[in-house]
Amino acid sequence: MKVGIVSYGAYVPRYRITPEEIGKVWGVDGKAMSKGLMINCKSVPSPDEDTITIAVEAARNMMKRCEVNPKDIGAIYVGSESHPYAVKPSGTIVAEAIEASPHLTAADFEFACKAGTAAIQACMGLVGSGMVRYGVAIGADTSQGAPGDALEFSASAGGAAFLIGSEKTIATIDHTYSYTTDTPDFWRREGEMYPRHGGRFTGEPAYFKHVTSGAKGLMAKTGLKAGDYTYAVFHQPNGKFPTRVAKQLGFTDEQVKTGLLAPMIGNTYSGAVPLGLAAILDEAKPGDKIFAVAYGSGAGSDAFDITVTNEMDGFQRHRAPTVQELNSNLKFLDYATYAKYRGKIHLGSE
Repeated sequence: MKVGIVSYGAYVPRYRITPEEIGKVWGVDGKAMSKGLMINCKSVPSPDEDTITIAVEAARNMMKRCEVNPKDIGAIYVGSESHPYAVKPSGTIVAEAIEASPHLTAADFEFACKAGTAAIQACMGLVGSGMVRYGVAIGADTSQGAPGDALEFSASAGGAAFLIGSEKTIATIDHTYSYTTDTPDFWRREGEMYPRHGGRFTGEPAYFKHVTSGAKGLMAKTGLKAGDYTYAVFHQPNGKFPTRVAKQLGFTDEQVKTGLLAPMIGNTYSGAVPLGLAAILDEAKPGDKIFAVAYGSGAGSDAFDITVTNEMDGFQRHRAPTVQELNSNLKFLDYATYAKYRGKIHLGSE
């Protein structure tokens, strides 16, 4: 059977902060950082938002766009590296919020920034085997960056949810390919508030090696090349990396621009490729081909070959906000408010 995307939904907080605002606090040239990272601003969760609330909003938007009975969902997987609880699943809360049946399997996924796409692959397997009728895969994060660290200029918040099934799919996932090695470019130990990273090491032997290996592996598997696709989206820790890797693989700026969200929202970690894919589905037409490659530090990549179907013509996209609409009516914060919202200010004990 052909397994694919039946529906999708997205959510991005409305608050933003610019690299210039962050830079002036730390004595860093914010304009230079903005230009170098290709990030104009990044999203910031409000004090009452976390990975679970983002996942719930995305999942609710996903369900608004389809007629699927939530009781028919047999699996819910939430991929994130910022689950609010060290011991308590995020997926069970999402299940309750969308009124899914308790007769399902749920789990939280972690693999840095590709946990959401790993969840998609797991749902594909369950649906394809006939074990479940529908599965929900979510990639969402409220990513962390230590005060003054380079990550603080990009780490943001957002996520997207996908209903995976084999009936009335708006886009079939025709092929998927993964490439994984033990490359310690980015990590956070239990109990530590902020992650650490290998600086420039995170580029060449980590991001670029895994994204290009995953992409080339998928192309070899499908026999297709860059020019055969209408759209392409790559993991976007900033605007510079995906733009560069796209050119290395033969993709044009026109193919990449729709799913390139980092300049407007920053690095949403597990939400990066899912949100980029959601932005593409907001515009895609039947017959369009989509190439997607997610990357997760530690390190691995998941690549997808997707085809938009005729079901898209009748799909109710207007029932939930598009990614473009989520990037409107913004409110920009000063650094003090941003630090308060992100819990960077702690009161001392008496």
